[in-house]
Amino acid sequence: MAMKQHTAQTHGKSSRGLWITGFLGVVALLGSLSIAVSVGAIAVPLETVWGILVNKIAPRTVTIDWSAGREAIVWDIRLPRAILACFVGAGLAVVGASLQAVTRNPLADPHLLGISAGGAFGAILALLHTGLFIGLLTVPLLAFLGSLGATLIVLAVSQFASATSADRLVLAGVAVSFIVMSAANVLIFLGDPRATHTVVFWMLGGLGLAQWNQLIYLAVTLLGCGTYLWLKSGTLNAMTVGDETATTMGIPVARFRLTVFVIGALITGVIVAFSGIIGFVGLMIPHIVRLLVGGDYHRLLPVSALFGAVFLVWADIIARTIMAPDDMPIGIVTGLVGGVFFVWLLRRRIR
Repeated sequence: MAMKQHTAQTHGKSSRGLWITGFLGVVALLGSLSIAVSVGAIAVPLETVWGILVNKIAPRTVTIDWSAGREAIVWDIRLPRAILACFVGAGLAVVGASLQAVTRNPLADPHLLGISAGGAFGAILALLHTGLFIGLLTVPLLAFLGSLGATLIVLAVSQFASATSADRLVLAGVAVSFIVMSAANVLIFLGDPRATHTVVFWMLGGLGLAQWNQLIYLAVTLLGCGTYLWLKSGTLNAMTVGDETATTMGIPVARFRLTVFVIGALITGVIVAFSGIIGFVGLMIPHIVRLLVGGDYHRLLPVSALFGAVFLVWADIIARTIMAPDDMPIGIVTGLVGGVFFVWLLRRRIR
């Protein structure tokens, strides 16, 4: 009886802690979005920002005391960019957490496993060589196919080199990433010199091309794939223990691992199509969240998505303001922070 009471109390405290963390995360996200829309080369007061948003949602409910130019800055430029940052950060964090489960490697990340490089290859191929033969869907489609191809190559290389351990799988991913990026550089070299400057966006990462009509693709992809992964939280928990244990529980290990890789390639491909290569988000955020809510994927995935969104919104704020009015590529900011975190993580593992 005492044991049951203790378990119930522990579960209750854990649930309260999760709700508190989630609530604080939502508040931080709303505050971060407000600041992201407010700051920039032309500052817009927060009350004006919220006035514009309320007027767009419920017209003629507030007094319009702002210029048309400020409304365009808030609604057409900064708000879609901030929402894109949320989607990208959430997606990369969810993919990173899922890959860390199925590979049992704390260093797994779509950037390190070559998935992002494959997406960039597909996007560059569409922009410089094939053209938009099916409209706006061309770049996301080829980016997904590139990410999926890079994923399959990583799996094939790991099997060929007998790199079945978690650490060697990451090494195989890094090797494939270099190869794919070399192929992408060949595409740039062979492309029209007048258009090659546009692909710098995909090589360094950025959110400056955000548009309202593009966000639907990311929203649908994240909602569908993220919901599937969350529903498979129990399976992801079992995969972290080991293949043998997961098999004894009736889990088709190889098929589920391949499914997670394909889903990760789909999310990453769509993200790369609209934001370029942004590294280390999927590596950092899940580890930080584990310190707050533990390793249960039923909690880890949604909180990772929330914190990933907050992190990338602030990374974009730094990228836009540190060299204003010019935009620094956001991949530089995440790469700097992620590199420091990577070293800390390696040191922590050694200890």
